[in-house]
Amino acid sequence: MKGLLINPVIPASFWSLKESVEVNGTKVLAPPLGLITMAALLPPDWELRLADLNARPMPAGAWDWADLVMITGMLAQREGVLALVREAKARGKSVVVGGPYANSLPEEVLDAGADFLFRGEAENTMPLFLAALEEGKKTGVFQSESRPAMTDSPVPRFDLLLREDYTVMSIQTSRGCPYDCEFCDVVHLYGRKPRYKKPEQVLEELAALYDLGWRQEIFISDDNFIGNRQHALAILDRLIPWMKSHGEPYGFWTQASVNLGQDQEMMDRMTAANFSFVFVGVESTDAVALGLSRKYHNLRNPLAESLENLNKNGLSVVASFIIGFDGEEKGAGERICDFVEELNIPMVMVNLLQAVPQTSLWRRLQEEGRLLEGSTASDISSRGMNFIPTRPAGEIMEEYLQGTERLYEPTAYMNRAFQAILRMRPTRRALGQDENKGPTVPAPPDFRQKITKSRGLAGLLKLIWRQGIRPPYRWQFWRQLIGVIQKNPSRKIRYLNYCGLGESLFAYRRTVRKNLASTLRGSPLEG
Repeated sequence: MKGLLINPVIPASFWSLKESVEVNGTKVLAPPLGLITMAALLPPDWELRLADLNARPMPAGAWDWADLVMITGMLAQREGVLALVREAKARGKSVVVGGPYANSLPEEVLDAGADFLFRGEAENTMPLFLAALEEGKKTGVFQSESRPAMTDSPVPRFDLLLREDYTVMSIQTSRGCPYDCEFCDVVHLYGRKPRYKKPEQVLEELAALYDLGWRQEIFISDDNFIGNRQHALAILDRLIPWMKSHGEPYGFWTQASVNLGQDQEMMDRMTAANFSFVFVGVESTDAVALGLSRKYHNLRNPLAESLENLNKNGLSVVASFIIGFDGEEKGAGERICDFVEELNIPMVMVNLLQAVPQTSLWRRLQEEGRLLEGSTASDISSRGMNFIPTRPAGEIMEEYLQGTERLYEPTAYMNRAFQAILRMRPTRRALGQDENKGPTVPAPPDFRQKITKSRGLAGLLKLIWRQGIRPPYRWQFWRQLIGVIQKNPSRKIRYLNYCGLGESLFAYRRTVRKNLASTLRGSPLEG
């Protein structure tokens, strides 16, 4: 069997980071982890080709080569999924679809012509699908009553990727989240009882990437890496010496709840393992809105204190905020901006609240008659809200627009980046506090490492052109870089990473302005 695995184009969003990826010399941020995990569950005698349309166009002859087309996608990829299903059927191909979009709105995928549909996780549904093929069935919807143990999840097929296309590789150590925030679809997709891989599985995946020559960043894509504290510590206890013995080949990004900022031991262990960026769902500065949305864990400790602790201890925060909650008072956008500027958080994701299908919020709004007709989770940079909020939608969108204007303005962003670095402690190595026992074993020479170094130099030159030569704020770039070298020199690479990531936020600010400003009559930003 010849299987063509397709990842549709993801529309431009905060997470596209297109400009930052270009500075890095790659094509896209991260690979389709779900697709290559599913690929590892297919029979070993199948021939597989992967087409990530975010990185490259469809390879010539791929459609004709394939016996079976397998497509995945998130809700944001809805249009791409449906278009690919229709094209595959027009070409006479048998089509399989899975992923978050197919789980949330299966009827749309089936109506487009999909022959087989996976509902649930592939570790449980793949055996059902393969059995159906053996029996000669031409259609089917596959769903398991139980969720698979993560110990049954295979090492993803990293070998199918054109790894040079990606800025980071992705792995996953758990699925599910112990929290049940009203607006989040993680519980619907993966359950409230988290399931975990064993530490040795995690090391096996890292070793697979190492053997393939990967020597850059890795995103641990758990919805909450510290959702089970003992699980996270067990991984870190094995990861720290592994990193040391392999020449510290990786830096790690992940997602975690804000209570990480109250756990000194966890922060210390994560930085000892070379974690650098942590995505945190702050969501709102309004206690009432947090309570109504069931984000209770953000109310247990002072938000500002927790976030400051993360930065101070060497973990750069990517803070996510949402505007449009029920119970939110006018001026929420301005309060978010004030909060971010007070704490000097450079990387900030500002969202309009969306009712995502099958979430508790979606069901409640459906019962209250507040969902807009034909609504799905839309692209917030272009369509606005998909439900009727409790305060005027125009007021909320105006605050969102003003917030992105203020927070993603280049000089303001760069100043927050500079202040964040000054408030961050030096690296462990600079302090002489490296917790990794024993000497670091240098990684063996590898031509791919030379490529990585040369790409880093090219990226630095691009960054200097974009921020140190071309723009009107170029003197700020040089003044701050010199300040970092003088006051916190071990963090100069982190500072340059902030600058590179800023390129995407500056561009996203222009995208939001273009797409939303014209819909807001009387807005001072219109035109």
